[in-house]
Amino acid sequence: MLLGVNIDHIAVLREARKINDPDPFEAVGIAARAGADQITIHLREDRRHIHDDDARRIIQNAPIPVNLECSLNPDIIEIVADLKPHRATFVPENREEVTTEGGLDFESQYANLDKAVHYLKAREIETSIFIDPTKEAIRAAKGIGVSWVELHTGTYANIYAMLNSNLKNTHHSIPELDLERSKLKKLLKSAVAALETAANEGDEYGLKIAAGHGLNYHNVQTICAIPHICELNIGQSIIARSVFSGLDAAIKEMLDKIK
Repeated sequence: MLLGVNIDHIAVLREARKINDPDPFEAVGIAARAGADQITIHLREDRRHIHDDDARRIIQNAPIPVNLECSLNPDIIEIVADLKPHRATFVPENREEVTTEGGLDFESQYANLDKAVHYLKAREIETSIFIDPTKEAIRAAKGIGVSWVELHTGTYANIYAMLNSNLKNTHHSIPELDLERSKLKKLLKSAVAALETAANEGDEYGLKIAAGHGLNYHNVQTICAIPHICELNIGQSIIARSVFSGLDAAIKEMLDKIK
């Protein structure tokens, strides 16, 4: 199981004060030495955390592969083509969202996605799509011609948190999941089954399967047990843990959980 460490939240902390500290680039060497297999960053259209200069420095100097998450905005695609990361992962973006809320909508984005995938593949950039864990999304991804898909684990993570943590007693409680424990257990089982089915379907089509969103030190091992998922991209929980333990220790602790 490979671990991609998403370092966006270091830039979130920097942007909160609009100064040059902390610098996400400093995390790259630490992550590599700690055993991370990949650095993941998201160059959003609104530049709310990672900026162009961050992406350029990280991609040009990282000793391990860089996975650059991006929208299908033509200007962003041109930046990706210029930077030439190891992989580009296409994700949906909504200016009002706190974080990515689900997989890419194939029906409305098919033409743009098909064009972007072929454009980047011609420049020897590996391509992936962030998708909801459904058979339909897997089949559409195969038709587009990407090498990877990343399964959205956010639904699973939200249900897990409402069932197994104090989330429902806080101001971050998820109203639609404020349910009886018996119902949450059924929903959690269904969410895991959907991920398993999607991973199996993707493997049958010859796709490499990653997973990510909302994964943390408590819920990650269930995802690790799903056959055919070979990579996890995890960010917020690792960066949050690093505030107390240091980034090196936080990454090593996550590696212990998944390996």
